[in-house]
Order: sequence, then C-alpha cells, then structure tokens
Amino acid sequence: MRPRLALVPGEPAGIGPELIVRAAQQDWEAQLVVHGDAATLHRAGDALGLPIALHRSGESPRSPRSLELVEIAHPAAAAFGQPQPANAASVVASLRRAAQACFTGGCHGLVTGPVHKGVINQGGIPFTGTTGLLATLAGCEVVMMLANPGMRVALQTVHLPLREVADAITADALGSTLRIVDQALRRQFGIASPTIAVLGLNPHAGEDGHLGREELDIIDPALERLRGEGLSLVGPLPADTAFLPGKLRGFDAVLAMYHDQGLPVLKHADFANAVNITLGLPYPRVAVDHGTALDLAGKGMADPSSLFAAIHTCTQFARHRMHA
Repeated sequence: MRPRLALVPGEPAGIGPELIVRAAQQDWEAQLVVHGDAATLHRAGDALGLPIALHRSGESPRSPRSLELVEIAHPAAAAFGQPQPANAASVVASLRRAAQACFTGGCHGLVTGPVHKGVINQGGIPFTGTTGLLATLAGCEVVMMLANPGMRVALQTVHLPLREVADAITADALGSTLRIVDQALRRQFGIASPTIAVLGLNPHAGEDGHLGREELDIIDPALERLRGEGLSLVGPLPADTAFLPGKLRGFDAVLAMYHDQGLPVLKHADFANAVNITLGLPYPRVAVDHGTALDLAGKGMADPSSLFAAIHTCTQFARHRMHA
C-alpha cells in the first residue's frame, strides 16, 4: 500500500503552486492529495506550459499522474508575486484541513509549501508560522529539524533575537528538546541507537567558563541527567569544529543552540536538497526549506528540488510508521 501524503501549496502568489505542477510531472512512491485551490494550480500550470490533472476524492483519475484534490478555494485571484490578504483564511484552512486528514488517518503524512506569515497576519489571522499552528492543533511540543543528505540539524531555539537566546537555554528546555529528537531518530528515521551532538552556546563551548558559563552551569549538567536516561549525547561541543566531516560521521544529528549557529552550515553544504522536518507531531510533517520567492513566481525559474526531497522524505517516514 502506498502512503497517502497531504500536500499543501502554501501562498498562492508565490512559487508553491508551480512547484506542485512540477511534482505532477513525476511518478511518486506515495499518493499525493493536494489541499488547495484548483484555479491557482491551473494558472501555475499555464504559466509553465505544463499540464496538471486533478480529480476529487472518489472520482476516477483521468490520467496516471492525476493528483487527488481537496478543494479549498481562494476568494481572491492572486497574481504572481502579489499576495492578497483576503486569501489568508483559505491558506490557513488548507493547513488545518491537511493536518486533520493526518489526525484521522485519511493521510499518512503532510508536506507543506511556503506561506507568507506577514500577509496572513495582514489578513487578520495571528500567525507565527506553520510549525506553531500544527503544534497547537496537535497539542504537543515540537522541535524544528533541518536535514539534507549529509546532515541533520535540530534547533534548541528558533526565531529568537540573539540577545534572548541565552535566557531561553534551560535544563528543562534542553531535556524536552533532546528527548523529542532522540525519539524521532528512533521512530521516524529508524535509527536503533542514535547519537546526538550538542553544541555549546558560547565560543569554544565556553572555554571552561572563561567565555561564558552556560555550558558549565546549564548544558553539561542537563546532558549528564539525560545520559542517565539512556540518551547517547556528545558535548557540549565547540560549534566551529563540530561540523567537520570526520566528526559529523559519528553523529546521527546535531543540536544547535540557535538558528544561525547550525543552519548556515547545513544550507551551505546542500541548500537545494534541504528539508524542514517537524519532530514531535503524531504524524510526519516535512516542509520545503525556502520561502515564497515572490520575485520568481510564474517565471518558471523556481527549483523544485526541496519539494521533491520533502515528498521523498515524508514518504520514507510514512512507510516506516505504517510498517512499525
């Protein structure tokens, strides 16, 4: 049985719809169920000069590559590169409907395209991002992990101003994050005994307290307690050498203390094939690792590699869960 993946295009004025059109030209090991607006997808297909066949649930596909569609219409036709706040509710509704399909078992995983947080807020809906919405709907704590074929990087803090990061590094927060990462590596990635590298917060991991005491006072004691629970943890490590290839080979994932400590390395290594994975949800969720790219929308220049990698990764996760 092929897994069914809910696929959400995201912002209708961005590159998300045309990436779906690109995906519709491929054969996949999963059944893709698009939650979105048919008119937007057809408009993207026309701009690219590519066909996209869609069928509703229960209808017979008219072609082998037809995608099943759960219609969530946008009230305003969005020209390429010109997002409309009037579509905020329908964009969020597509995410909610897709998540609900995963909750009820109608789909086995969720793949999401890029949304525009600012435009959704302009439309009158308080919105901090797709990850936060999905965590709220599921009522659980989650961890953001970015991955490419060469490395996996989870984040202890995400979109915080740098001056607030140190105060957010607590023993309880580290414990919660590392337990979620450890369980995800076992359950989603199928790694029986994962090893996680934990980066220090300060340069040289604090240099024995001379460059900051967070490692000595918070991170080290927290790691010791978690090792007592059976977690295999290495660190805290100096971030400037932790990503050397020889060291990375010994780790199944790296936990960075803040956004720009870990992600520049991963994106420099292979941005095109990077994906954004939400750990801790009751179903697999994988997103593209890029934004709406409004300046590229409708021009046929958008690289679909991240979406393709997200579909492939989510398919693997869904299959692993289906056969667990």
